[in-house]
Amino acid sequence: MASVVSEIQDKLAEHVNLPAGYYFTYGCQFENLQQATDRLLVAVPIALLLIFVLLYFTFHSLKEAMLVYTAIPMSAIGGVFALLVRDMPFSISAGVGFIALFGVAVLNGIVLIATFNRLEKEGWDELVPRIIEGTKTRLRPVLMTASVASLGFLPMALSTSAGAEVQKPLATVVIGGLITATALTLFVLPLLYMVIMKRDKPPGNRRLKAVTPVLLLLVSMGFSQSARAQTIDVNEAVEIALRNNTELQSKDLDIKSAQSLGKAAFELPKTDLNVQYGNNDGFEYNDAIQVSQNIPFPTLFGARRNLAKAQVKRADWGKALTANELKKQVRTYFYQLAYLARNAAVLNSVDSIYADFIRVAELRYKAGDIGKLDVNTAAAKKGEITLLFRQNEISRQQAYANLKTLMQVQEDFVIETGADYEPLLLSSSLDSSAVGQHPRIQTLYQDARVAEQQKRVERASGLPDFTVGYNNVSLIGMHTRNGVERFYGREQRFSFVDVGIAIPLTFGATKAKIRAIDYQRQALELDAQWQEQQLQTALANALNQYEQYLAEFNYFRQQALPYADEIIRGAKLGYSTGEISYVEYLYALQTTTDIRLNYLKSIQQINEIVTLIHSLISK
Repeated sequence: MASVVSEIQDKLAEHVNLPAGYYFTYGCQFENLQQATDRLLVAVPIALLLIFVLLYFTFHSLKEAMLVYTAIPMSAIGGVFALLVRDMPFSISAGVGFIALFGVAVLNGIVLIATFNRLEKEGWDELVPRIIEGTKTRLRPVLMTASVASLGFLPMALSTSAGAEVQKPLATVVIGGLITATALTLFVLPLLYMVIMKRDKPPGNRRLKAVTPVLLLLVSMGFSQSARAQTIDVNEAVEIALRNNTELQSKDLDIKSAQSLGKAAFELPKTDLNVQYGNNDGFEYNDAIQVSQNIPFPTLFGARRNLAKAQVKRADWGKALTANELKKQVRTYFYQLAYLARNAAVLNSVDSIYADFIRVAELRYKAGDIGKLDVNTAAAKKGEITLLFRQNEISRQQAYANLKTLMQVQEDFVIETGADYEPLLLSSSLDSSAVGQHPRIQTLYQDARVAEQQKRVERASGLPDFTVGYNNVSLIGMHTRNGVERFYGREQRFSFVDVGIAIPLTFGATKAKIRAIDYQRQALELDAQWQEQQLQTALANALNQYEQYLAEFNYFRQQALPYADEIIRGAKLGYSTGEISYVEYLYALQTTTDIRLNYLKSIQQINEIVTLIHSLISK
């Protein structure tokens, strides 16, 4: 494609003269190629740099890191040669293949150099015997590493299906590069090691000190993105929990179990095979072979199949119920953490205000303006704020631990709350009828459908069964047939077929079982209707509560909160100048603190009630 576009550019420049201000642009796939090429120009150097940094951290030696690093140019030679042999151009897919190849190519070098170093520590001081012994012991691992990687990419290299244009260059580069990289590891690398290690190595600490600042800079550049990636929002938290939670994985196994049982719907009873031998018919020993098979009434198989489908659907609704509850819990703890973080910030701010209060009170006490009671009261109030902050921190740690448990993660993360702390708002298109599709309701209805299918299985089981049998016997002795008496030996066999029908006589017992299952189905349907009424009531109450909490939030945001800052500024100024008493100042502080904390609480209440509403409508 690049060569075609280049030819087009030459033709247009040669034969077409555009007016001033006009020019040609090349977009679509060619534009994507240019963008991907620009990204590769950044990704490949970074990959090479990180490989070298990790090699240095592995060996703590620039010489040995450079030694293993020589696998990269040798592997690149093989990758380019493989593309040339297969008449493939260099593409973005091939570029990605080189990145993968460079990482794999150094593995064998690490194995070999690490073995040389281990042998040196074990007393192999002579260089040549050490190299021969290390190469000999690591021959099989080196070949195995290259063979496994090459064979793993072989299907991609030979692919002709959809996507082959992406797979083939990548696999070709990796396979060709590993061939030359393996040759380097087994032949060239030991020779380079022998040349480099003839001179004594300088002290490792001196080398480490020389490159430590550079390495720290590279590490900070390479892993700064990882640190930022630890921040997650509520949707990412829900997604991680749905992917990792073991209870949901258990529900998946329940679904697979129900699906597996569906394959047993057409199971037949065991076939009876009987062999008889003895003198039960005269003085000669006769033998008989009997084979019989019971066959249920054919409608039983269809009833079993429908029952299995209903049970699979029941398992699906059970998983949906667990997922809905899991999403509710994750969102609850997530929003609780956001609230506690903001709450801690307010408490910190109030704590600093009380610290200023104590400082001013102590100054006025030393000046003789107030008594010791003012100072002690301010210190006691500051202690209360400190206690609230500690309780807030304990609640935050508990919510954080619970959220990590729900998400099934061990790594620490930071929740993303945004610059402004705003409550969740319900959509105007909220469908209250969605309560009927709540997994809890549908699970009960599905239980009723399972009971209905069980009733049909029981009814089909009460129908007659059929028996088909085949018998083959010997009758040794003299027997008369058609007026002629003759001797029959064991080789003369007598065969006959049995066909029978098994009719149940206890119709009352079958009817009683069917009636019991029907009562169970009716009970489940009534329970589902009752649960649906309860959820409808809960949704109506939650919507009313939402309106109340929203009114409280609007009051705090529009009326109370704007005055809080003015109250505290006026109180500070008045108390420092002696215009108001410490009682009035404490009252102003308490009022401001209550306004700020209640404002945050109103947001948290809205978030909790919206989370509940979303759970009720399975959103």
